[in-house]
Amino acid sequence: MTTSLTPEDPRTVPQPASSLPGVIGPAQPTRVGVIVPHDMALDGELWRWTPSGTVLCFTRVPYVPLPVTLESAVLVGDEVAVGHCVQDLITVMPAVYAYACTSGSFAKGVLGEHGLIEAMTDAGAPLSVTTSGALLMAVEQLSAGRVSIATPYDQVITDRLSEFLDEAGVSVVGSACLNLHSDIWKVDYERTAQLVNDADRDDADAVIVSCTNLPTYDLIAPLEQRLSKPVITANQVTMWAALRVLGQQPIGPGQRLLEQEPSL
Repeated sequence: MTTSLTPEDPRTVPQPASSLPGVIGPAQPTRVGVIVPHDMALDGELWRWTPSGTVLCFTRVPYVPLPVTLESAVLVGDEVAVGHCVQDLITVMPAVYAYACTSGSFAKGVLGEHGLIEAMTDAGAPLSVTTSGALLMAVEQLSAGRVSIATPYDQVITDRLSEFLDEAGVSVVGSACLNLHSDIWKVDYERTAQLVNDADRDDADAVIVSCTNLPTYDLIAPLEQRLSKPVITANQVTMWAALRVLGQQPIGPGQRLLEQEPSL
């Protein structure tokens, strides 16, 4: 038997939300726009620092068919391309944008990092941070005037990071690198832990671990306990800085940077 529904049949009339007790729409989250290199493979690691009620909206800079070199870092950090990425996300209204690439934001020095912030602002970002700018913020927060640097890069890019820090008034007292030009995201924790140990010096106030494509989340707290000093990593500071300007606290139990009281 076929049932015929007429316009008067109540089953054809949309029911108000009040007819579904206890059912309400989702609250609007705080959105963070995240701009990453084309080869970024660690979107999931950034989520681990993200508190409830905040969501990450990712976009990527255009593909650069080059190995990881200083040349490719400059191209990945192109201000025009990063500005276009801001516009790619503008309709979902992120409260803050993070350019999550260390080498791309230090390759052209401190002025280059400032240029990226300006490019994001000009493209419509209400607030913006870069990974290298966040590194400097973290060093200041921790009063770490002398640092060691651990990178997966070759020596040329590693030296450029050292020059960037020196330009910003941070002394580099030790360094170590893996000399990789691809597949950085495949480096395991054991190899990264050894890299950090090789980079550390007794007179370093902290160790900076570069590259947002190098996994570090679970290493930070145990390495800090072993070395008795802060270990600052690229993805950690990116999320810390982006959330900090929104008055939010990242999730990272035992990580010294996240346990510091905000400086006045």
